[in-house]
Amino acid sequence: MDLENCGAKAATLNSILEKVKMRGDILLGRVYGYTDRFSDLKEILLSNTFTVVPSIRYGIAQKNNADIQLVVDALEVAYTNGLIDSFCIVSGDSDYTPLVGRLKAMGKFVLGISRSEAASTIFINACNEFQFLESMGGTSPSRKKKAKGENSGDDAMDLSELNKLLVAALEEQTDKEEMYASELKGVLMRLRPDFNEKTYGCATFYKLLTKLSAKYGDLHVTNDNFNVMVSASGKSDAPGDAVPQLTRDNWEEAFSAQLKAYKDGGFDRVNPSILKADILTNYPDFNERAIGFKRFSDVMKQLEKDGLLVVEMDEQKTMLIKLL
Repeated sequence: MDLENCGAKAATLNSILEKVKMRGDILLGRVYGYTDRFSDLKEILLSNTFTVVPSIRYGIAQKNNADIQLVVDALEVAYTNGLIDSFCIVSGDSDYTPLVGRLKAMGKFVLGISRSEAASTIFINACNEFQFLESMGGTSPSRKKKAKGENSGDDAMDLSELNKLLVAALEEQTDKEEMYASELKGVLMRLRPDFNEKTYGCATFYKLLTKLSAKYGDLHVTNDNFNVMVSASGKSDAPGDAVPQLTRDNWEEAFSAQLKAYKDGGFDRVNPSILKADILTNYPDFNERAIGFKRFSDVMKQLEKDGLLVVEMDEQKTMLIKLL
């Protein structure tokens, strides 16, 4: 993990670790480019047993040696540790493409993660799977809306967070539609080692799952011959909840809130496609013409005119939006 590439925010780092832990145990972790300005991340790094590689800069350009050190370390691990079958590289630098090629040739799975601003198309296409940091959670505008009838106690909030976490874990299992409850609990224990179903007033994990299913409707639980299976129901809204709509009157407020969420998450620039994807997530019926524009680029121009962002082009002639 290149700390400078991932934005070096605690929430962003937690999102990365959560995404990886949903796939399996982190057997070895290393971060590069660590300096004192990242001291807020110490607790997260230490509790996840990461090895910290300091950044040493030299020369007129103040170039650091993190890139080549990452490659050397990754290859050493690939050749000497047979327990590790997957690598996650948090960087979007195309210089890592040969490393990805060598790892894949050795039968290793490579997941790439990067800010859209810094992601090279070559590196993206080389990985087995690639995800943008902006799309991994923690960059959605906070909702003031409260579920009908839900109390404001801490326990209710914790139960809601647990439900969302389990749904995310299920949706991450792209190779299967359902999981054994014991397998799902194993994923949960990797994400939250202090988890205990008794905290939620349930004697067993099965009873907790049925409680969540009845309360939120996002989980489907079946018990067949003592094999408890769990799947995501695909139901994300509570009964009676209206699907939010964007109109000519409120669209700019929604876009402004999403841009602010990126800024608060430590991002200075994002790819417009990421912004559109997140808007569609929150407003599934979004359409440029419904708010008075022909193309999404026209929406960007209007936001630039209103002083919410600046449209830029990178060296590859890819459009980026600079957050203000």
